[in-house]
Amino acid sequence: MHDTKPEIFYSVILISIFFVLLVAVIIVTALLYHSRRRLHQIEVANFQTILTQTQLEVQEQTLQTIGTELHDNVGQLLSLTSLTLNSIALTDNPKVQRKINESIELTLHAIGEMRQLGHLLQGDRLVAVGLVEAIRQLVSWMERTGKYEVIYTAGDDVPPGANADKDLIIFRITQEIFNNIIKHAAASHINISLQHAEGVLNLRVADNGIGFPPTGDVAPSRQGMGLQNIHKRAGIIGGEVSISSSPGQGTRITVCIPYP
Repeated sequence: MHDTKPEIFYSVILISIFFVLLVAVIIVTALLYHSRRRLHQIEVANFQTILTQTQLEVQEQTLQTIGTELHDNVGQLLSLTSLTLNSIALTDNPKVQRKINESIELTLHAIGEMRQLGHLLQGDRLVAVGLVEAIRQLVSWMERTGKYEVIYTAGDDVPPGANADKDLIIFRITQEIFNNIIKHAAASHINISLQHAEGVLNLRVADNGIGFPPTGDVAPSRQGMGLQNIHKRAGIIGGEVSISSSPGQGTRITVCIPYP
């Protein structure tokens, strides 16, 4: 009688090897799939970062162009207007002379305002004086509207001119925050602070405006374009943004950025 035990034994071994190989193939396939998926996610994230950076660079270039046009062209026209008014001699008519003097004064004031606005748009020139001073001038612009009381504190430990690229982005973030306050907050008081500690720059802005729901930290997906731009700009330089608000309690924004 033929002994079938060895055949059964070998069959069991072959089947076991087959299942082991099958499991190995499944595991390797799953690992390759997850690896490729992860690589795809990284590529998509890199593409989004590059796209966002390109969009912000285009915005920055647009602001620079507008600032230059205001400073060089509109400012020049106002200067010529002032010179023309000054060249008029009407000493025999005090009333007309008074009107001309008032027009000259208003024109000179407009020139000053135009130059200031041009500098704010040309952020790279403004931050050349240092981030602390650049934000101080932005605060001054807000206060001159007569609508806001602004308290600005800056630590002495903020490195002056440590990173011009980051300084410009931080300056633009501050502008975006102020723009949101002007458009949406209905606030009268703004508290802004700039502090540097342990290699991190902390920008904090709080207002006493109407606030918005939901209570607590607001997810980026539930924020408007202005707040989303703040997240995008901060993300480009490795920063994090925390935004909290509640109806009637104002809004608090904290931006933490590795610095320099």
